Amino acid sequence: MALKPNEQELLDRVPSGLAIGGKWEDSTSGATFDVVDPATGAVIKTIADATVEDAVRALDSAVAVQDEWAATSTRERSNILRRAFDLLMERKEEFALLMSMEMGKPIAEARGEVNYGGEFLRWFSEEAVRVRGDYRPNPEGTGNMVVSHIPVGPCYFITPWNFPLAMATRKIAPALAAGCTVVIKPAALTPLTTMFFAQLLEDAGLPAGVVNVVQTSKSSAQSSALLSDTRLRKLSFTGSTPVGVTLLQAAAQNVLRTSMELGGNAPFVVFEDADLDKAVEGVLLAKFRNIGQACTAANRIIVHESVADEFARRVGEKVAAMTIGRGADEGNDIGALVEEKAVANTARLVADAVETGATIVTGGEAIDGPGNFFQPTVIDKLSPQSAIMREEIFGPVLGIIRFSTEDEAVELANNTEYGLVSYVFTENVARGHRMIEKLETGMMGLNTGLVSNAAAPFGGLKQSGIGREGGFEGIHEFLSTKYTLIPR
Repeated sequence: MALKPNEQELLDRVPSGLAIGGKWEDSTSGATFDVVDPATGAVIKTIADATVEDAVRALDSAVAVQDEWAATSTRERSNILRRAFDLLMERKEEFALLMSMEMGKPIAEARGEVNYGGEFLRWFSEEAVRVRGDYRPNPEGTGNMVVSHIPVGPCYFITPWNFPLAMATRKIAPALAAGCTVVIKPAALTPLTTMFFAQLLEDAGLPAGVVNVVQTSKSSAQSSALLSDTRLRKLSFTGSTPVGVTLLQAAAQNVLRTSMELGGNAPFVVFEDADLDKAVEGVLLAKFRNIGQACTAANRIIVHESVADEFARRVGEKVAAMTIGRGADEGNDIGALVEEKAVANTARLVADAVETGATIVTGGEAIDGPGNFFQPTVIDKLSPQSAIMREEIFGPVLGIIRFSTEDEAVELANNTEYGLVSYVFTENVARGHRMIEKLETGMMGLNTGLVSNAAAPFGGLKQSGIGREGGFEGIHEFLSTKYTLIPR
């Protein structure tokens, strides 16, 4: 499928090099790799493939300007972030289209991601000037204690492919607000949005070398080199738990500060007293946002047996009516999955669910190419032994399992090593408060299917991660606390 003229014009304006020290450069090896539109299988741009040497040069750049950037007034950092927000809002359509082309998500959702990603720029432009310290006498009365906060130092960010803009702004904005410099490695499947955003930061007046972008197809070698470099002081990663564990082990050798936003297996609990209209609307949002390719996606739909038949019927009708097509084209509800193996994995999970006793309400099949499409699917009567109950789906599949008592619902919801987010629908206020206390997740949506907000601390419990992104907590991930005693 040929690109439309506006699509080609946009791609021509996206840099193809590595952003190192304020310049866009080719890889030292001359190597490149292709970025593919998952809806067509066509190459949309060929870009520089960073070597380990390139990554180290990027860190050199970040280290060289760290002291200068840390000494920049908080007001100036705030102003740069605010200008970046304003520019992003002006260029919303360009960023949305670019994301849809390289990742596959529907254009309407891509516009939503621009709004969401932009809010991190606006929020942390405001937080930059509000970092507080403390001054108080010590209990003995022999001196005064001063508590201040200083930038952690040069940071290395590894971002995932599913939210190419928001995952970059969610890390870069608080780092810049705190006075830290950055080396960022976007996912090889979707690097263009981050590269385009780095160009926007330049336009907003960010000094050269403060943010460096080194996309690569050789992630492991690059990360190993940077994590072993004693000049690096912070690692932030969003991705799978197994990769996160490996990175944590590597980060331990230099005792790096780490923020890890890892896997999820979100329960979506519908009690017998739930407003089913709200619950259906909520589950469609929590499950099918980003084609189900989100760590916050509702994975295990746990529904009281007395309302399960009606819930499954309503959801099935809504899902059966969804339109499927290229995300960059207006009007489609379900776009392409990011790569072919994602389709194969989704098909495997559906087949396993059926083999273990579930029934398909609607969908259930991969769609012949071109492109990586899978029908939006509803499965009812999941078995507790099905793979869906243990693994992240990362696809447009909604699986329903039934329960009879509140304790059973809690047990099903907590029966996972993950603890990122949960969703609960009930009209009983006391029950809602009990779920807040009992569900082992870092976030919860009570009668809503969307919890993410730049002003809120995003993060999980158990094997879903360490640290928080967003909220006033987010900037402190990039600040070290310093205590000084001044004798009287």
